[in-house]
Amino acid sequence: MPGNTIGQLFRLTTFGESHGAGIGGVVDGCPAGLRIDLEAIQNELDRRRPGSTTLGTARREDDRLEILSGVFDGITLGTPIAFAIRNTDARSTDYDALKEVYRPGHADKTWEAKYGIRDHRGGGRSSARETAARVVGGAIARQVLNGSGVRVHAHVSQVGSIRSSCPLVELDFTSTWSNPVRTADPALVGPMAELIEEVRADGDSIGGRITCLITGAPAGLGEPVFDKLHADLGKAMLSINAVKGFAIGNGFDSIALRGSENNDPITPVGNRTNRAGGIQGGISNGEDIVFDVAFKPVSTIAKAQDTVDRAGNTVVLEAAGRHDPCVVPRAVPIVEAMTCLVLVDHMIRQRTARL
Repeated sequence: MPGNTIGQLFRLTTFGESHGAGIGGVVDGCPAGLRIDLEAIQNELDRRRPGSTTLGTARREDDRLEILSGVFDGITLGTPIAFAIRNTDARSTDYDALKEVYRPGHADKTWEAKYGIRDHRGGGRSSARETAARVVGGAIARQVLNGSGVRVHAHVSQVGSIRSSCPLVELDFTSTWSNPVRTADPALVGPMAELIEEVRADGDSIGGRITCLITGAPAGLGEPVFDKLHADLGKAMLSINAVKGFAIGNGFDSIALRGSENNDPITPVGNRTNRAGGIQGGISNGEDIVFDVAFKPVSTIAKAQDTVDRAGNTVVLEAAGRHDPCVVPRAVPIVEAMTCLVLVDHMIRQRTARL
C-alpha cells in the first residue's frame, strides 16, 4: 500500500501538495460519540502554520480547517472524518528556476527516480506543507487521549550547540508557546533566537532537537516484536521532514554505560529511575515516556550550492523562495501530533490484547 497512511485501527491518510489547491486528510477508526473541539484543533494548526513564529518562513497561510464528513453537531459519527485546508499564499513562480534543477538535500532527484515525474513547486508532496494534515489528525487523536489522562508535551531542547540541561520535571511546558523558539527552558529563549537570526542573516540554516514527554500512559501499550511502541514512535518521527535521528530514554548515551548503570531498578511502586524512557521490551511500563528527535538544517539556503540539472550538467544554485532558517520551532506541534496518533492507535489495539 502506498505510504500515505499511518496507523492500524486509528488511521490517518493525508493528501495534497505544497502548491496545489490544498491539502487534507481522512481519519478512520475514531470512536463515535467524541465531542470534537474545533477551536482546539485550529489552535494546534495555528502553532504550525507558516508565519506562526517570527523565526520562520515569510509565507503566510491562514490554514483554516474545513471538516467535510464524520462529525455531526460537533460529535463524531464513527465514520471517516475527512477534512481539507486550502493553500492561499503559494507563489509557484518562486520555483520556476527549479523545474530542471535538483536542489541539494531535497527529494527532487530521488522523487523523480521513483516516479519519473515531480512537482517542482515547493517540493510538491515531499514538502513539509503536508504536515499540516498530520497536525489535524493528531489534534483529533489528542482529544481521544484527553479522556484517558494521557498528556503529550514537546519543546525545542536544542538549537545548534545550544542545548537545555534542565530536567523535564522542572520545565513549565505551558511556556513553550509564549516564545518564538518554542522552548520550555526560559534561559535559552534569547540565545537560541539569536543563533537562528544569525544563520538567517548569513543566508544559512541550522538544525535542532525536540524532546517529547508523555505522562499518564498506562503500562501495556505496544507489541513485543515488530510493532514495539518505541519502534512505531520512531517510524512516526522519522517520517517527519528533516528528521535524521530518534532516541528513547538514554538513547545513544547508553552505549558508554554498563548494564549496572543503565538498568532501571524496580521497586514495589515502580521503577526508581527511567533510563529506558518509559518503554521496556517494546511495551510501555507506566513511567513517563521520553524521547528525542533530531532535525537537520533546512536544505534550502540563500548561499550558492553546487548541483546538476536533469540533463546532468553542473549548475550553481542560488535558491529563491521563503524558507525557515531553523525548522524546529514549527515542528513542535508536528512531533506532538504524530505522538498522539501512535498512542491512540496502540490504546485501541490494546483493548483486543486479552479477554
